[in-house]
Amino acid sequence: MTDTLWTLSELAAITGGELVGADPDTPVTGMSIDTRTLQPGDAFFAIKGVSMDGHRFVPDALEKGAAVAVVSEGEAERALGVADVLQALEAVGVAARGRLPHHVPVIAVTGSAGKTGTKEMMRLAFGVAGSVHASAASYNNHWGVPLSLARTPASAEAAVFEIGMNHAGEIRPLTKMVRPTIAVITTVEAAHLEFFDSVAAIADAKAEIFEGLEPDGTAILPADNAHIGRLMAAAKAVGAHIVTFGTGEDADVRLLSHDAGGVVADVFGTHLDYRLAEPGLHVAKNSLAVIAALYIAGFDIPEGAAALAAWRAPKGRGRQVRLRPGGGDALLLDDAFNANPAAMAAAIATFAKVPATRRIAILGDMLELGPTAEDLHRGLAPLLVDADTRIVHTVGTMTKHLRDALPFELRGHHADTAAELIEHLDPIEVGDVVLVKASKAMGLSAVVEAIETRYGLDRADV
Repeated sequence: MTDTLWTLSELAAITGGELVGADPDTPVTGMSIDTRTLQPGDAFFAIKGVSMDGHRFVPDALEKGAAVAVVSEGEAERALGVADVLQALEAVGVAARGRLPHHVPVIAVTGSAGKTGTKEMMRLAFGVAGSVHASAASYNNHWGVPLSLARTPASAEAAVFEIGMNHAGEIRPLTKMVRPTIAVITTVEAAHLEFFDSVAAIADAKAEIFEGLEPDGTAILPADNAHIGRLMAAAKAVGAHIVTFGTGEDADVRLLSHDAGGVVADVFGTHLDYRLAEPGLHVAKNSLAVIAALYIAGFDIPEGAAALAAWRAPKGRGRQVRLRPGGGDALLLDDAFNANPAAMAAAIATFAKVPATRRIAILGDMLELGPTAEDLHRGLAPLLVDADTRIVHTVGTMTKHLRDALPFELRGHHADTAAELIEHLDPIEVGDVVLVKASKAMGLSAVVEAIETRYGLDRADV
């Protein structure tokens, strides 16, 4: 039986709404803004988006068993009428945060890359000690954060929330809702430069996360980042404690070695060994932020670290897929969900370390990079050469500049769209390692699906 999050009378009191056609004592077991994933007992919030109005789906939500539809217009069989649906959802999120006891660690994670993976590692590590609530998928925007908060059970023994942005000022209201006891910045890199004058300005926007920190809260910061000084100054300005992670000698949680999934770290002077199933230095470094959070929260560090061995990169975020061309083995690195220069560099570095007969890269445009986009795409060429890449297929407008910067023998097919590239995919052979990476809007997930369909798949355990 699913636990009760709220009753309808509680939701009405929190939102100031008018309950119509429903028993006030009805339990609400979940929160939804999408009828495709709605479960019986959910409260359905009919949010109005840029291109979609949730009020259109109220009948469907109620037919699927929603306990109530939270609406700002029209009539429904079971309705909670409010002035503004998104504001009502925010109010419920704030109320959910407010009922968590003071001792419960509430962690907010942001950064230019690695947010979702780090959040999921936090879920596993903190989960060994009790019930953990965490944001679903990458629900990190102006509706995803309050939705995740509103879903928080009163019984949670830890809570982890991902917070994203692509403009200055977006994190500030979200972190003030979350009120984290621990705020993590994974990294600050050239992402969303279309909306910022510099990477330093991105650092300032990420540092907004500290403005919601609870008194006596802690900021976990990437010691190796070029903007660490800027981040530390912002954290100190709000009175936060500071803990750093990275590879440098000054890091509080320091990576000593990382090889074939084994991690050796120094945690405030204590030696720690643990395993990660996923390759990549960036994954190992982000795991240090998780260890730091365990330390700050007073949770069992060796047990939490051991749980990280079960973490697997999700679809589109570095997932490894075993292919079976001709009955043999090949490997697909599915990283089609997100891309910026730092994330590309990290993915290519991981790609370079995986044993392969041939390395094939299928890369799409990195979006929102502003006037530096052409140079940033060209800058990937030497990384691909150093990775001993055999062929590079490209999709989009900006990757033409990457293609032009590559040695002639590395240039594969170029296509304007993912669908066009699929028509010209070369056969994958035994021993190949294939990296697919681009900004999500480029649609290279379709390329991943085409490869999986063509060559069969099993989940890789490497």
